[in-house]
Amino acid sequence: MDEAPVEVAGKLEELDPLDDQGQTQLILAQLMEGGQEDDETCAALDKLTKLLNDDIKAASSNKSHESITNIIDDVCVDTILSYLDMRQAEAVRGHATLTVSAYLKAGGDNAANFIRQFFFDRVGRGTYDDYIVAFCVSAALFPLAPDLTAEIFLTEGFLPSLGQLMRRTWKSRKVETACLEMLNAASMNMACRDAIFKYCIDWLEEVVDQNPDDLPKAIHSADPGVAVTEGSIAMRRHSEAVQNLAAVILAKLRAVPSQQQLDQGGKIQPAVTTVEDLTKKFTNIILDSDTFGQQHSVEGLAYTTIQPHIKEEVARDEKLLKKLVTVLRESPPRSPLMYGVLSIFNNLTRYQPAQSEEQKRIHQLKAYANAAGKIPPANPLNDDEHTSARCVKVFKADIVPVLVAHCRQGSAASLSIIVSILYALSVTASLRGQLAQQGAVPLLIGAHAALPDSDIQGKRTAAQALARILISINPSLVFGGTRARPLHSAIRPLVAILPPDPAAETRDLLPTFESLMALTNLASTDDDTRNTIIRTAWDAIEEQLLSSNSRVCKAAVELVCNLMQSVEGVALYAEETPQAANRLHILLALADARDEGTRSAAGGALATLTPYEEVVRAILKREKGIDVILGLCNEDNEDLRHRGAVTVYNMVALDGDDGKRTREKIRQSQGVEILTECAKQSRRAEVVEVTVQALKLLLDEEK
Repeated sequence: MDEAPVEVAGKLEELDPLDDQGQTQLILAQLMEGGQEDDETCAALDKLTKLLNDDIKAASSNKSHESITNIIDDVCVDTILSYLDMRQAEAVRGHATLTVSAYLKAGGDNAANFIRQFFFDRVGRGTYDDYIVAFCVSAALFPLAPDLTAEIFLTEGFLPSLGQLMRRTWKSRKVETACLEMLNAASMNMACRDAIFKYCIDWLEEVVDQNPDDLPKAIHSADPGVAVTEGSIAMRRHSEAVQNLAAVILAKLRAVPSQQQLDQGGKIQPAVTTVEDLTKKFTNIILDSDTFGQQHSVEGLAYTTIQPHIKEEVARDEKLLKKLVTVLRESPPRSPLMYGVLSIFNNLTRYQPAQSEEQKRIHQLKAYANAAGKIPPANPLNDDEHTSARCVKVFKADIVPVLVAHCRQGSAASLSIIVSILYALSVTASLRGQLAQQGAVPLLIGAHAALPDSDIQGKRTAAQALARILISINPSLVFGGTRARPLHSAIRPLVAILPPDPAAETRDLLPTFESLMALTNLASTDDDTRNTIIRTAWDAIEEQLLSSNSRVCKAAVELVCNLMQSVEGVALYAEETPQAANRLHILLALADARDEGTRSAAGGALATLTPYEEVVRAILKREKGIDVILGLCNEDNEDLRHRGAVTVYNMVALDGDDGKRTREKIRQSQGVEILTECAKQSRRAEVVEVTVQALKLLLDEEK
């Protein structure tokens, strides 16, 4: 006699000799039999998932491969999809989701057809149990197969029928919950959101506005002797959890208007439940730690805070901000609750993207040309001033240590949101020191390394936030100590944003500028750091010396000035090669630039380089090299005169033939007269002293 299927299927470890189809049949038999512990069900689902994934690989490499999905019929599909039922354990549903995802990829059109058949068969039966399973499957499938699920969801007659179901006198809270979970997932799709707005908006508002306590209170008031039991009056009302979920869907419809709403323009009827009403509802639930449905309320608030006036309202509520930070601290890593809270803070702190003057003009022209007025004017609550104020309030809620803690166990998606929040906070210069104290620097360095290479924008955002913080602080305070992250670890992210983003529609030089400023600060520390910057970034730095943007050019020269404090930096200019000569030519040109700050930085670099005779010989070969240096001595700014005087002194103090030629060249260029006037104009002792010493060397040799 053959063994019963459950007994054979219970020994999955002995199935190795069977082929894939045999193993698949036995696993399906085990899943159809049921009655197992959850961990056994999860193990069976995992084995089926692996077989399906292997089947996908085999089909891609062998066109004649016979897929195991051929033995998965409608009954098997019904069994697998039933494990997505909300009444199953969370772990079982999670494993079943992976199995269904693999089945959709392996089964192709056949799998899609079976799923359509499953859904309409279940809905057609019309029992509460069938509704629950069908709605749960639809909600789970939306992220896996959005096009297929949207097609099923938008089938003619389906959405209008939901109103009758939700308005039934005797409620099934599980049916209502499953239905709303499906609508919640579907509202991420624009076409589905349009349909929900058209067919479901009225009864969604009825669900939200209904007070579960009103009817029992009214009956008790009329006749105190009437006992209101769970199976009587209470089952005629929507539960609080159902109302919260309906409120989330309304929030998505209100915060992200459907195409139908946009097309109606100003003819939209006033909403019964406004975004403000929904925000207040979500806030009250979040603040009440004993109330269930916190996750849905956080999700709803994440949508309502897209609206500028709601951002302001939430940011002003210190109690709510503190509570959200607490919820974030206590939420499990990679959980929907964590993502929801991060999204709220991201909305509150996000700055509007910078627009060029041309982009602003185009936007205005489009707004004028659009007769329907669909392009609204920029909301003043989204401007930099309001956003900065919100960032300060969010920071004061002590969010940064919680972000640091979460980034250690988060996913790439959550890390990207955390980086965006820190990027926004770093815009406010007064917060940068405190951001560094609370661990933002190692977080951003680690995020730049951890984010996938495909997330180019996330990496650039992390690097730019890091640059902003490092501009404003003493590097030794962050990177000092035995347990601190090495200073060199910050260099690579900064170097990565020196070139403008090639994928950007407009050329944004702010990251380049901020990176140069941060590297300049790091280059003020020690030779080891300066040498690392030179080896890692010299080509990119040289390119920025020729930038047409005066601020970028100045920042690049200031960095070069600091890098010249190391021997490797000097070697770049002191070598007797065409490349070194060209570098010096550029530096001399920058010492004669229009911008005073650029001249000052170039003069500082020349003052460091001119003790080396190779550099002096190269300057003498330039037609106007001496004139540029003497020009620094003739500046109104005393700092510039100091740099020029030191440079001249270094040159005239050289021994041998190089020194004689230099002194003669400077005398011929009216160096004595210029230095004399420099000494007369200067009030600082160190400037006068070095100028007099240079004059003495020139005049002594002349005698």
